[in-house]
Amino acid sequence: MSWFPPPKPIETKVFTSMPEHFRRPRRSAWADANKGGAPIDSFLEGPAFDRDGNLYVTDIPHGRVFRIDQGGEWSLVAEYDGWPNGLKIGRDGRILITDYRKGLMALDPATGTVTPHLETVGSEGFRGVNDLAFAANGDIYFTDQGQTGMQDPTGRVYRLTADGRLDRLLSTCPSPNGLVLNKAGTHLYVALTRSCQIWRMAVGRDSIVGKANVFAQLPGGVSGPDGLAMDEEDGLAICDPGHGCVWILDRWGVPTHIVQSCAGRTLTNLAYGGPGRSQLFITDSETGQVLVAEAPVPGRALVSHEETGA
Repeated sequence: MSWFPPPKPIETKVFTSMPEHFRRPRRSAWADANKGGAPIDSFLEGPAFDRDGNLYVTDIPHGRVFRIDQGGEWSLVAEYDGWPNGLKIGRDGRILITDYRKGLMALDPATGTVTPHLETVGSEGFRGVNDLAFAANGDIYFTDQGQTGMQDPTGRVYRLTADGRLDRLLSTCPSPNGLVLNKAGTHLYVALTRSCQIWRMAVGRDSIVGKANVFAQLPGGVSGPDGLAMDEEDGLAICDPGHGCVWILDRWGVPTHIVQSCAGRTLTNLAYGGPGRSQLFITDSETGQVLVAEAPVPGRALVSHEETGA
C-alpha cells in the first residue's frame, strides 16, 4: 500500500567521469571492511560547490579530494592518509571534511594541506564521522556513524558551536549519515541509513533535544538513505543507493519526484548547483561519476554562497 501518488520521474545524465589516470583499482583497508576486499578504483562522496562554481568531491578509500571545474575537468587538491567522506564549505571559505578515521579535518585548497579540526570528544575517539552541515551562525552539525545499525542503534549526532562547545544531540541512531538544516535553521534532518528513515528534530541554543520524529520512512532494501540536500521551499532531496535513485519530498514529507540514475545504483550524496542552483549534482560512487539532473525547485543557497549570490 502506498500513502501517496507515484512521484514524477526525473532523468539524469553523466556530468563527468573520473579520468582514467586517477583511477586506482586496488585493495585497501576501507575496501576490505566495506566491499568484501574487492579492488576499488574510487568511491566518491562529499559533493560541495565553492564560490567560483567548482565542485569538490572526496574519494574515501584513497584519501583524496578533487576539484571539478564547470567544464567537468578534474584536478587533485589533496591526498593524505585518511578516509574523507563528507565535505562542506563554510561562509568564510574554509573547507571541513568528516574523515572516518580521523574526525573533523580542515582542508587548505591552496596547498592541499589537511589538518585536524576536532579529533576526539573529550578523550574518546569518534566511532567514525560521516557527514556535516554548517549553520548560518557558524555552528557545525555532524554525524558519528561508525558501524552502528539496527544491531547497535548508538550512532550520534553532534553540534560544534562557533565558540567551541561540543553538544551531543542524539545518541540512539541506527547509522546516522547525511544531515541538513532547514532554511530557517530551526530544524535538523538526519538520514538513518540502516533503519531507512529520515529523522527531524528542532534545534535550539541549548543541547537538549525533544520530540525527534520520523519525517520519512523509505522503502527497505539492501541500503537506506545517504546524503541529503534541501531546496528553497524546504523540500528534501534524499540519496537512496539501495534503489539507485534520489527521492524528492516536499516540506510536509510527501514524495513528489524520483530522480533515476542513468548509470550505477550507488548514488551516495548530492548538491545543488548550476545556474540559479537549478540542477542536482549527484555522486555515483562506485562508477566514479557525477550525474546531473534538472531540479523541480532551485536548491537553497548554502552559507558559503550567500554573500556572493552564487
